[in-house]
Amino acid sequence: MVTVNMLKPYYIKGDTKHVRVVLAYQYFSLLIKEQVYHFIPVEAKEITIDRQTKKIVNINDRFAFQKGQEVIYIAMGELVTLPDFLIQLYFIIESYDAQNALQMEENKSNKLIESLEQENVKRLIDMSLDERDEETFYELTEHLNR
Repeated sequence: MVTVNMLKPYYIKGDTKHVRVVLAYQYFSLLIKEQVYHFIPVEAKEITIDRQTKKIVNINDRFAFQKGQEVIYIAMGELVTLPDFLIQLYFIIESYDAQNALQMEENKSNKLIESLEQENVKRLIDMSLDERDEETFYELTEHLNR
């Protein structure tokens, strides 16, 4: 019987279509016949997931696991039949997506704040013109041009 002993990404990278979970030594291991086999990056080194369908794209890739001198190759097709593999992978992807969404919201907020600050400076420039305050006008226009 094969079960996942540990599955942690070395790092995760994403683009508009895919999320790639990159694996490395000591981050992925399986329990096979009560023996721990550690992932070695001989063939496949990453798990590629389609962002839209949430399906694994590289289903035909083979991963190598080693215990001592013995190396076992397991295809992604076999790994996806392991419920604990899919559950751990799901949580990895969900946490990455949540973190990514949080960063996008933070970027939107920062852009909104910058825009509001510029609009405020423009209003202050208008006020300095109305009050004929030349010194404040030049300070604010210099600030706006930065």
